[in-house]
Parts: sequence; structure tokens; C-alpha cells
Amino acid sequence: MGNIITLPSNPSWEGMAEVFPDVVFSQAGGEELKMQIIAPWWNREGKEVPAYPLVVFVQGSAWTFPGVWYQIPQLSELAKKGYVVATITHRSSMEGHPFPACLQDVKTAVRFLRKNAQVYGIDAERVGLWGTSSGANLSLLAAMTEGEERYITEEYREYSDSVDYVAACFPTTDLVEYMLDDAGEQEIKDIFTALSGGTVDEEMSVLREMSPYHRVREDFSTEYPPILIAHGDADELIPHNQSLKLYEALERKGADVTMVTVEGAPHEDAFWSQEMLEFIYHFIQKNS
Repeated sequence: MGNIITLPSNPSWEGMAEVFPDVVFSQAGGEELKMQIIAPWWNREGKEVPAYPLVVFVQGSAWTFPGVWYQIPQLSELAKKGYVVATITHRSSMEGHPFPACLQDVKTAVRFLRKNAQVYGIDAERVGLWGTSSGANLSLLAAMTEGEERYITEEYREYSDSVDYVAACFPTTDLVEYMLDDAGEQEIKDIFTALSGGTVDEEMSVLREMSPYHRVREDFSTEYPPILIAHGDADELIPHNQSLKLYEALERKGADVTMVTVEGAPHEDAFWSQEMLEFIYHFIQKNS
């Protein structure tokens, strides 16, 4: 038996999303860096350009070249909720680009998106960062170094690199401690050496500079945007204590910080759940 069903139209295109693939945002060091942008789908025919809040996502990659496709399904959910989301790349520390190249690239991406806000329907006054693992480290650093000249390249430098919040999932927050830890993965320590330009000096100055924990502990004048830290307590790659000690340092400073421990969760994989994602989405919504 057949059925005839009538459904209403969707004149506002609400809940739909579109993708702008391989958008070049930087040519630092002579190589193209690309981002994938997922945005709410809106009718451009005679319509006023909307202003959606922006989420810049930095995928973990151990400070090498991020795989931008890993979280596309989850990021698409944010786009359908009314956010422009850009998942970005940065230069690899293992290909001759020591720190601060990767951090500079994250900041360049933020400035590029502000410059092109009208193209993608972005509200340039509502910008946040969400990162995982090394991407969470870079997201925290980006928020903590707003306007610092050392990390600003010539690309789009007239635009701000400020952000309204950071969601940091299983970040490395104290690279010095990790380097000194006999249980630390040698592969990660080798990347720390590359980040340091091939040699780690006695003071571990680059690793200290890259450690959000040391920045918070040593700088009592800077105010930070709201920060969400989430970490699995069974993470064998980046210990849970890395997040806990940053939380405690931020809390002592009076920062707006929330710490989520995911019980029994490793690095990535079972860390993720719908409950975890909804918590992050709520944090983003609250601070956008």
C-alpha cells in the first residue's frame, strides 16, 4: 500500500551545513597551509550575510602535520548547530620547522578567518579554540600569548589573534616534566628535540616556553579567557596529571577554568562519547 506524505519546507535552511575544502590560509615557509571550513548553509541570493560564531579546531598530531579529517563528523554537528568551524593545519616540527612555527600558524589561521569573516558568515567578535593533544597545547598557548609579537607573522597582522575561550582535550601542559620523566615516550621526546631546533638546552628553554603550566605559574598579571580542560585518567601517552596541575595553577590564579576527568579513558578513542561532546558543545555555546 502506498503513502503520500507532505513535509514543510525549510526556507531558512536551518540545521544544514556546507563545506569549503582546502582553503589556503598561509604560505609561511614557502608551503601552503590549508584548512577545511564547515559552515551553516545559508541562502546567498539577496540575503544579508549572517554572523555565526567561529570555532577553530586544532587536531592533535604530536606537533607534526595534523590530519584534518579525524573529527569532521563531530565538527559538522557544531556547524549544524549554527557555528562556523575551521579545522586547521600547521607546519611540522619533524620537517625542519621548530617552535614557534606551529603556534604562529594557529594564530595566522585565526587572523585569516577574521579577515574573511564576510566570506564565510563569521562573527569576528566571537571566536574560540578547541584542540586535542598537541593541538590542545597549541590552543592553550594561542590564548595565553594574545598579541605577543614573537608569535605574529606578517600575514594578516592587522587582525587580532584573540579568542574568547579554549577547550583543551588531553593536552601536554608541562613539556619539561615530560622530558625528565623516565616513563615518557621516547618518540615524543624526539619531537621535543625537533621543536627545540635539534638540541634541548640545559634550561629546556623552548619546552618551558611551550608549557602552559609554566606560563601560568610564572605570570601573575595576565588574564585568560574561560578554559575547559578534559583528560582521561587512564591516558598512558600524556598523563592525566598534566591537565590536573594546569587546572590547579589556573584555579589558584582565579581563572575561569573547568576540569573534566573521563573515568577509565585513554588518549583519544574511548575518551570520546556523546556525553563528552555535549559537554564541550555546551561550553562553546556558553562562551560564544
